[in-house]
Amino acid sequence: MVEKVTSIALHVALTTILLVASLVMSDDTAPAPADKSQLDNWFNSIVKPYTQRAATLDPALVAAENSSKVIKVSKTGGGNFNTVSDAIKSIPPGNTKRVIVHIGPGVYDERIRIDWTKPFVTFYGSPANMPTLTSSGTAAQYGTDDSATLVVESNYFVAANIILVNSAPRPGNGKSGGQALAMRIAGDKAAFYNCKFKGFQDTVCSDHGNHLVKNCYIEGTVDFIFGSGTSLYLNTVLNVPGDGGFTAITAHGELPSETNGFSFVHCSVTGTGNGTYLGRAWRPYSRVIYSYTTMSGIVNPLGWSDNSHPERDRTVYYGEYKCSGPGSDLSRRVPYTKKLSDNEARPFLALHFIQASSWLLPPPTL
Repeated sequence: MVEKVTSIALHVALTTILLVASLVMSDDTAPAPADKSQLDNWFNSIVKPYTQRAATLDPALVAAENSSKVIKVSKTGGGNFNTVSDAIKSIPPGNTKRVIVHIGPGVYDERIRIDWTKPFVTFYGSPANMPTLTSSGTAAQYGTDDSATLVVESNYFVAANIILVNSAPRPGNGKSGGQALAMRIAGDKAAFYNCKFKGFQDTVCSDHGNHLVKNCYIEGTVDFIFGSGTSLYLNTVLNVPGDGGFTAITAHGELPSETNGFSFVHCSVTGTGNGTYLGRAWRPYSRVIYSYTTMSGIVNPLGWSDNSHPERDRTVYYGEYKCSGPGSDLSRRVPYTKKLSDNEARPFLALHFIQASSWLLPPPTL
């Protein structure tokens, strides 16, 4: 009888543990609220500190956060390093602890790479005096992928309060080799908070993996958010300094067996000029969705471009859901635009889109 009671008690305990874990892990399926003023409350209710979510986070991430260290970069002295690149070189391959690179104010003119052997790196700048990381590399010099001011190939990268710039001049229409990235993120499970990205063509490359971009500013002209990653953009400004030439915000590339894409929620499309496409079909299975986004008059009434490949009209997934502003008028959109229902939009409104329950942490503070 004692054994039976013990067995029942153990079964109940295990069931309770699994139920609680399931409820915690399912939090990231809750859709973002329609009211933008509630966005932070929604986010904070799901993305709690790692100490409160250790059971559902990646064990390696929990271990890294439990043994974090800070190294300082300063242009004016008083830091551990004078350049960001030197700080990265000091991190050993196979790193297993969170390394917060606290970057002092100023302009750092350098091309920075964090290779795949150095996960758990955070770039942190003061929100009151954000540092600028800049370079002027182009595709003609280094190839598109390696033209970036910052290349991140490792997992679990975080940046907060950082300005990333590629200062190469705007390429002429049709001119090859002018792509110039501010950042390429090729690692999985990366988050960017209160950052600014500035360039012209190909400003931000979401190459592979799951990424969050929150409370940020991204500026560019042609395909300035591109790649094959799975990225969720929350409350982010997409600014297009147009002048009458061809402009397009996104160029997402996807393979038919994948489920990635770019989702923009409570974002703002701003800029000058007119005729900007929300996206163009860089590859046949491109997938981009805008929800609750304010669109100014710079948006082309057609909305989307098949990149002169009409056969892609049948394979792309270009969706819009409850957007606002003069550029959101759906009456003249191309026929393959998807006017999403509540159920169709729901997966793109949730943090589960980027599998957040296992890795996403709140913005860092120092």
